[in-house]
Amino acid sequence: MSGGWWCAGVRWPGQVPELGWSRGGDRRVSVLAYGTGLGFRAVGERHCVGARGNACPLGAVVPGRSTGGRCAECARLDRAHSVAADTIADDPRTYRVYLAWFGPGMVKVGITGEERGAARLREQGAVVFSWLGRGPLMAARRTEEVLRAALGVPDRIPYARKRAVRGRLPGREERAAEVAELYGRAGRLEGRGWPESLERLPLEVVDQAALFGLDRAPAPVRSVRELVDGGVLAGRLVAAAGPDLHLAVDGVGVVVLDTRLITGWDLAAVAAEAVPAEGASGETVSAEAPSTEAPSTGAASVGAEPAVAQGGVRVPLIDIGGGGVQGGLF
Repeated sequence: MSGGWWCAGVRWPGQVPELGWSRGGDRRVSVLAYGTGLGFRAVGERHCVGARGNACPLGAVVPGRSTGGRCAECARLDRAHSVAADTIADDPRTYRVYLAWFGPGMVKVGITGEERGAARLREQGAVVFSWLGRGPLMAARRTEEVLRAALGVPDRIPYARKRAVRGRLPGREERAAEVAELYGRAGRLEGRGWPESLERLPLEVVDQAALFGLDRAPAPVRSVRELVDGGVLAGRLVAAAGPDLHLAVDGVGVVVLDTRLITGWDLAAVAAEAVPAEGASGETVSAEAPSTEAPSTGAASVGAEPAVAQGGVRVPLIDIGGGGVQGGLF
């Protein structure tokens, strides 16, 4: 290992995405802005990112296609202490149950800590969502189970399915209608399995397409399958949803990078020269964190005429929705 900065993937603590970085015990972030360039080269091997903020004791090498980025032991430890594992039945915090929409026919139910607000919905790339109820952890879990059993609502949707429909989303009203319809069906379960300790919240549909940039970005055509030593990806950030960054790459189109694939890699800067559009200025952002201060991005504002990044791809790609491998390295 080179001892450089490792990317920890995309985070959504607020209304804009951030890239997290780690080096030893140091933690930094780069705030991302649509219209800016982003370029990096993967170096060496991919190593386990550890668990619960602790480094992997083995420094294990992990597969390039793993979206978890952890060895088997660290993955077990991380899962054992998560809310999803149901190992903390006496958790005193308040939880919220939500309905999240990712595309036509793709609505799921889930829970998140109330103190986190809508961060969990941004992290999952939920285009539309509404809160359903709030209460203790076990009541929230019970509500998930009731909706799965009574209404057939899943608690997870694969990211590949989400990506396949992002380029052809229906209009705002249609998106909202599907969430509202399921909210109504769920509400009719009160008295028929709905936990008494879960307070029902009013319907308030939140649409995040504009926040993600999906309402103005070209449809994605390819996605990164994995990184490899020496693999390069450089382009202009046009949208982001959940862990995915949508990069406009010259000669290819919009390529989706699942940032869960870049955790555990040392990333080196790749210059992606910015050519300002007429009457506007833009800035290219390196994906490499500087050694002395937190990575930062120049901020072409969302909605402004962006700079055009001269980009490139030298990592394996697959067609979005097609399932086939395109070409290997190129």
